[in-house]
Amino acid sequence: MTATWTTRLLDQLAFQWDTALRPRLAGLTDDEYLWEPAPGAWSVRPRARARGSHAAGGGDLVIDFAFPEPDPPPVTTIAWRLGHLVVGVFGMRNHAHFGGPPTDYLTHHYAGTADEALAQLDDAHRRWVEGVAALGDEGLERPCGPAEGPYADEPLAVLVLHIHREVLHHGAEVALLRDLYRAGR
Repeated sequence: MTATWTTRLLDQLAFQWDTALRPRLAGLTDDEYLWEPAPGAWSVRPRARARGSHAAGGGDLVIDFAFPEPDPPPVTTIAWRLGHLVVGVFGMRNHAHFGGPPTDYLTHHYAGTADEALAQLDDAHRRWVEGVAALGDEGLERPCGPAEGPYADEPLAVLVLHIHREVLHHGAEVALLRDLYRAGR
């Protein structure tokens, strides 16, 4: 059997998701999820306690951010990183390319607990994998379109590679934050 590019791209993400990232998230506690590893850390928090020049969210909880981003940017919590993966990495792309629900930083209802955040992450990941699988090799060659700004004229395969890099990058950051939390206890 000959592997397709779609299969290869999904295998790339599945290997990291199934063997590294998702197992590292098992047992995530609410305390870890919201732990602030440095003063001034950005997180998910009640709107009245938001940090940064902006706070985004459609519910009682918001994600901290500023535009333009400070240099250097603040350290972020696991809650912030998971919110970014759910909304900015998977969610917005699921909506733009695979018919997923509208998702953006301003209207998303951010998770207040680790379990809720992991359920959101698993759902966004599942939608992404199903969407990429449905593309097939021909679909991977079509342009991303205007929803992707600098990637608009690039084939969807380039966006898929970018999203997978983002998942690996932010997943590694979450794993490190878990290590630091455990070591500090």
